[in-house]
Amino acid sequence: MTGRVFRLHSTLELPLEDVETYFDEDPDLPPEIDDIDITRRNNTLIIKALSDDESISKYTPTAQLKASVTETRVWEEEPPRAGGPQWMDDEEEEIPSELVEFACFKGDRETVLQNSALQYPMFLVLREIATLSEKGTLTAITEEDDELEATRIVEGERRPASIEVVESPQGSGEGDGGVNWRDNEFISD
Repeated sequence: MTGRVFRLHSTLELPLEDVETYFDEDPDLPPEIDDIDITRRNNTLIIKALSDDESISKYTPTAQLKASVTETRVWEEEPPRAGGPQWMDDEEEEIPSELVEFACFKGDRETVLQNSALQYPMFLVLREIATLSEKGTLTAITEEDDELEATRIVEGERRPASIEVVESPQGSGEGDGGVNWRDNEFISD
């Protein structure tokens, strides 16, 4: 399989436990990826592709997914809003909640999907993780076997996506829209 990732933008957030469970259940990985190495450094989660392909040097960094890990309080029911009725203050009940760690795959290609060796197969892994997410969006433009493909996953659901080629507004190259610094009265000789 050959492929490339041209553009990628992600705002995915999902419980860290869901990510760990996904990899613990031995998912079907692309054939180029032999295994996955998951490392956590402080509040950063790194999911690295491991290959048994001998043409890839052991010193070549393989593709990795990078996520920040944050703690968020999750309530079993909606918490009371500040400024609500004061009559409840006498017998205020504690609403059950827990702190949940979330893996946040947020940013563009260089932030979320790093290194070029095995980058496209690792994108396929990210695409599967995106279908597990209940919050956030994954959009991408990729190429596989000389065909461009648009990907859009919103809150775990694949949505229609298309690629549109448009002329760039600054593409003319004539420079008419800029500031003429040579004849600027505010710059002294």
